[in-house]
Amino acid sequence: MSRILVTGSADGLGRAAADSLLSAGHDVVVHARNHERAAGLDALVDRGAHLVVGDFADRDAVRRIAAELNDTQPLDAVIHNAGVWSGRPVMPVNIIAPYLLTALLPGPRRLVYLSSSSHFGGHPSLAGIDWRGERAGSYSDSKLFVTTLAAALARLRPGTLSNAVDPGWVPTKMGGPGAPDDLELGHRTQEWLATSEEPQALSTGGYWYHRQRRQPHRAVHDEEFQDRLLRTLAEETGTAL
Repeated sequence: MSRILVTGSADGLGRAAADSLLSAGHDVVVHARNHERAAGLDALVDRGAHLVVGDFADRDAVRRIAAELNDTQPLDAVIHNAGVWSGRPVMPVNIIAPYLLTALLPGPRRLVYLSSSSHFGGHPSLAGIDWRGERAGSYSDSKLFVTTLAAALARLRPGTLSNAVDPGWVPTKMGGPGAPDDLELGHRTQEWLATSEEPQALSTGGYWYHRQRRQPHRAVHDEEFQDRLLRTLAEETGTAL
């Protein structure tokens, strides 16, 4: 049994992953943005899930959640599922929050970051990025950055299994009812990377789609870009890995 945090687990892929992991007997920590959304997790909490609440657009809330988790049993894995498609919270939620949680939760051996095929449309430039969400951010850029973060951690933390997953365009609230991909397959790879002892699942630095390792944007494995991204995030947040 593993202890696993699934961020953004009030609905969609995060909810499906948390539900499946609970059913498999794992110790699951679920997360919701606010108490109103947390009420929707009552069924999972009644089955034994632990709950943390905080808006990932707020850096102080991310820090508070990290402190709360560090005061409890150690986590074995984190599935960084929380994300937004558009608007001002894009950069704070999609890259700043997972970076901060990664820096402030040093214990988990397995890290899974939700990417997207949209990351191929991202620009490997850090100039002029509004990390604080004072204006709308680029979803594609945010997913390129978080995919690069996953690859950088695989390189810099050899004892950690760090991977990025493209869940596909699935029919969640974000993806819309007409999304063509398989919702069930959309969350299985995250769970597999977070828990499985199969040799492939014990690899690191991958970009995955439905348990198949694929080649990401060329900037993802550019070590110079990785280092610039990590330096920028450390300076922006005042928190180094």
